[in-house]
Amino acid sequence: MNDFDFINPTRIIFGKDKENDTGAIFAQYGLKNILVVYGSKRIEENGLLGRITKSLEDNGIAYTLFGGIRPNPTIGKVREGLAIARAKNIDAILAIGGGSPIDSAKSMACGFYYDGDPFDFNRKLAVPKKALPVGVVLTHASAGSESSDSAVIQDDETGIKAGFNNNWNRPLFAIENPELTFDVPPFQTACGITDSIMHSLERYFNASPDYCIADDFALDVVKRLIEAGKKVMENPHDYEARGAVMLLSSLSHDGLTGIGKQYAFVVHPLEHAVSGYAPNVTHGAGIGLIYPAWARYVYKRDIAKFAHLAEYVFNISEPDEERRAIIGIDAMAEFFSSIGMPSSLQDVGLSESDIPAIANLATGNGTRVIGRCHQSLTKEDVERIFSALL
Repeated sequence: MNDFDFINPTRIIFGKDKENDTGAIFAQYGLKNILVVYGSKRIEENGLLGRITKSLEDNGIAYTLFGGIRPNPTIGKVREGLAIARAKNIDAILAIGGGSPIDSAKSMACGFYYDGDPFDFNRKLAVPKKALPVGVVLTHASAGSESSDSAVIQDDETGIKAGFNNNWNRPLFAIENPELTFDVPPFQTACGITDSIMHSLERYFNASPDYCIADDFALDVVKRLIEAGKKVMENPHDYEARGAVMLLSSLSHDGLTGIGKQYAFVVHPLEHAVSGYAPNVTHGAGIGLIYPAWARYVYKRDIAKFAHLAEYVFNISEPDEERRAIIGIDAMAEFFSSIGMPSSLQDVGLSESDIPAIANLATGNGTRVIGRCHQSLTKEDVERIFSALL
């Protein structure tokens, strides 16, 4: 196990109707002027926004609403919200929704005390030194951004989609009421489950000693997400299953499943190139599309890890290690397919002619590799992986 310094200061407030305490929680921290960041009008129509703003008003907290954050959030919207935050002298940001509003809020929060463009953080041109506190009311279990140190933003003009990791990105608190996810559509629910699974798998597949407790954490989260995910897809109002998916999503991306390891994501950067190139592609769907092709391309580089996953997660007892690894890859692909994830580029509106541009985005026109050590991918590797998806 490598040396590490792990901290996750995010306070998780879990349970029914906890969103009604939002104002009181901000008041506990002495925060009095809030920018409320959210996505679609769904939270206006279902009454959630009204309940939250009433809670703010009841606790004497001023607020400014800033909606319209889209999936695959853009730096343009971040800049717009940041300008409002500065003009209103905001002292905290509340994100209501899933990964897109949360990541946008994080970017605004880090940009508040920075003189340059907040996308500089994503381009690795600058590192935040301070940030506004961010609170979250989670309505979609997916990105795990409610307790992670990551914020992913894209620039539609260049097609660049990238994240940056920094402890200033850790939210102050996250309210998790499983009932708030009951009305998330099946496809979006499935995309969230897929993304959460991959957050742990990305960490698992990086090299580790023969025994690493983080690998067990990662695979257990994956196994439980599959079990709870199946129940949620069958019954969207299963409170226990929704709660499990919600909490596991947070644990999958807060650093626990990679503790004591050095790791670099591989499948996520491939997907970022896809949805950066074609913003209509839902992130989780892109993950579900790419993982099986990536796994079949690289599994021989670490057969033992793929074989162990097959045994641990899917209870596959095939004695031949390589055969067990292949069966495990197929089992994960079958699960993704069973919950409605795409299986070809054509399923997400792409074709062979799009592959060169996607590979260039993923690798900086071939100037960098993706991943680390034996799992790293060149531009040619990336093209072959995507060609397998035709």
